[in-house]
Amino acid sequence: MNWPARPARSLRSTLLLGILLPVLAVVAVNSVNQYRQTLAAINIAYDRTLLASAKSIGEQLDVDGYDDKSVLRSTVPYSALEAFEADNKSNIFYRVSSLGGEMVSGFAELPFWHGTIPNRTTYSALVDFYDDTVGVEPVRVAVLLQPVASDTGRAMAVIQVAETLELRHTLARQILLDTLWHQAALIALIALVVVLVVQRATRPVRKLSDLLQTRPEGDLTHLSAPDAPRELRPLVDATNQVMDRLQHLLDHQKRFVRDASHQLRTPLAVLKTQVQSALRNDVEPRQALLEINATVDRATTLANQMLALAKVEQLRQQANASVRDWSEVVRAVALDLSPLLADKDIDFAIHTTPTPVLAHDWMLRELARNLLHNAIKQTPAGSVLEVQLVADGAQASLCIADSGPGISAELAQRLYQPFSAGDVHHGSGMGLAICHEIVQALGGQIALVNRELQGHRVGLNATVRLPLVQNT
Repeated sequence: MNWPARPARSLRSTLLLGILLPVLAVVAVNSVNQYRQTLAAINIAYDRTLLASAKSIGEQLDVDGYDDKSVLRSTVPYSALEAFEADNKSNIFYRVSSLGGEMVSGFAELPFWHGTIPNRTTYSALVDFYDDTVGVEPVRVAVLLQPVASDTGRAMAVIQVAETLELRHTLARQILLDTLWHQAALIALIALVVVLVVQRATRPVRKLSDLLQTRPEGDLTHLSAPDAPRELRPLVDATNQVMDRLQHLLDHQKRFVRDASHQLRTPLAVLKTQVQSALRNDVEPRQALLEINATVDRATTLANQMLALAKVEQLRQQANASVRDWSEVVRAVALDLSPLLADKDIDFAIHTTPTPVLAHDWMLRELARNLLHNAIKQTPAGSVLEVQLVADGAQASLCIADSGPGISAELAQRLYQPFSAGDVHHGSGMGLAICHEIVQALGGQIALVNRELQGHRVGLNATVRLPLVQNT
């Protein structure tokens, strides 16, 4: 099942999500931590108030009797609870008890303290703070162990002062909300800045897009973007490289159509003339058929060579080349052309070593076939033709040495141009052009050099060098 393609996400939304999501996560974690820290700080402040109230109550205690037989008397002054008057959101509870838990005064619903005094505390008094409930209402309790002494007695009093938590939580929430408003304003500012920066940063991209859209059809010249930022330079350079490749393909297509229309017109015209002559009985039927056959052969050879030249360009654009041993290809081509060698009684010698190169098999075969076929054509009957393929440093070097007449200075100037048949090529002149295109596509070099002896040409060395694939 083919699912519908996902719509592409804009750069603006990508940056907004990429920046705002981490910021929101940090704000959330920071808000939770800040709420806890704020609540802890509020607890410390209000715990001090509870302790002050407990101390104030403890200062008004009186006792008769000693230790277990003592009787405590408590008078709770107004000042002990005065600190809680400014607030009507919380309730206050207190309880004064003996060390054994007997209630002296206060609220009976406040449970008696059964804890222990911490070993380490920031207060000099015997004090403990803990959370408890009065009925179903949570409270914060401060408990103070207060020694009480008088002229008639001595005892230890347990003073508990508790406060409900509404005010503490309300104050913590208010601080948290104030902080969140500031952070929300900061997030909105970040989002606005991201939108404005992205809008400004993508302006060169939109400019390039407009430049490409307004170009005339067929305009493959380089993009000129001198004011583009450094980050866009690779895109501009890559686009210009694509333009070059497209221009090269277009030029090759135009050249192929032009050459095909020009070169095939001549053999077709000759063929039509020969057919008309045969129909008029101007020549003998057998002679006419022989001439027609020769013309068809030449046209077929020309068409095959033009298709081969076009195929070189096609393979150049493909990236499926593999490592091949060039020596095996050369030997296979030499075996295919052995009947031509035998017909001319040529003294043929071939010497090869393994030479791995990165190339298409068809390219290597076509290159070796054209060079060796040309060499056989130019080598006189009974003469010597030698092929040598060796690894020369980082290159594979193929040298085909024939015993032909070599090349003239005039032909050397247009050696690799299509349809430049001359002293070396008695045909369409496409063979060396195909070889040159193949070598260029494989990143190598080709050279044709006359061999001379005492100032006379005695043969031609066709040398091709291709990059070797190094063993890893």
